[in-house]
Amino acid sequence: MKSICGAKCEECGFKNDCRGCAATCGKPFGGTCVAAEYIKTGGLEKYRDFKRVLLNEVNTLLKANNIPAAETLNELAGAFVNLEYPLPSGKTVKMLDDKKVYLGTQIEFADMGICYGVVADTTFILVCSYSVNGSQPELIAYKKR
Repeated sequence: MKSICGAKCEECGFKNDCRGCAATCGKPFGGTCVAAEYIKTGGLEKYRDFKRVLLNEVNTLLKANNIPAAETLNELAGAFVNLEYPLPSGKTVKMLDDKKVYLGTQIEFADMGICYGVVADTTFILVCSYSVNGSQPELIAYKKR
């Protein structure tokens, strides 16, 4: 399996469901991949620049919510990070597309039993919290870019 962005596909837990972005023209799970789309139109260096700018935006949003800065953003399958957030009505909603690949990271405080997650692409940044095992998700911020 070969990636367009240099991701280590062999380490991915979803590798059996994915043929890789090189073989699928940047649609490894049937949806778009933010990395592949960016690289196809602007090249690898422009993608790296985009990630740096996005990381700065993410860290500004994290700081505004009193959350420590993220060190990096990684390519993440939507199915892996698409949590169900509770609404005031009692219903739950998923805000992402399982078939897409986003950029994101996790900031873990295992001693407190909490994690902060960030998921983003070219159009939005989502910040949430959840327990270490992924339960009890809470949407903290959603910002259009």
